[in-house]
Amino acid sequence: QVQLVESGGGLVQAGGSLRLSCAASGRAFSTYTMGWFRQGPGKDREFVAFISRSGGNTYYADSVKGRFTISRDTAKNMVFLQMNNLKPEDTAVYFCAAAERPSFTAAITTSGYNYWGQGTQVTVSS
Repeated sequence: QVQLVESGGGLVQAGGSLRLSCAASGRAFSTYTMGWFRQGPGKDREFVAFISRSGGNTYYADSVKGRFTISRDTAKNMVFLQMNNLKPEDTAVYFCAAAERPSFTAAITTSGYNYWGQGTQVTVSS
C-alpha cells in the first residue's frame, strides 16, 4: 500500500505557473506508475498526465500538452507537476494517484489507479 499527499496548490493569475508536489510513503515507490488527475467545479475527474515507473515515459492530456510537465524523483519518493501558462479552465482540485503496472488505457483513466491523495486546489484567475 502507498500513501500520497499533494501540496503546492494555490491562487495564480492566468499565464502564471505553479509546481505541484506529491509525496509518497509506504511500499516501494519505484514500482508504481504515477498520475495526476483533476476535477473542476461540477465536472468529472479527468486525466492530466502520467509517468512510468522508470520515469522514461510520460503522457499528457491534449488540454495540457506543451504547458505541463510531469516528473518524478525516485530517491525522494516524489512526483511533480510543473504547470506553466495556466488558464482559468485549469482551475480544479488536482489529485496524485498511483497504479501498479497499468496498461496504457488504464493509465489514462481513474479506474486504473489503486491509490489516491486528498487533492490540492488550484485556482487560476482571469
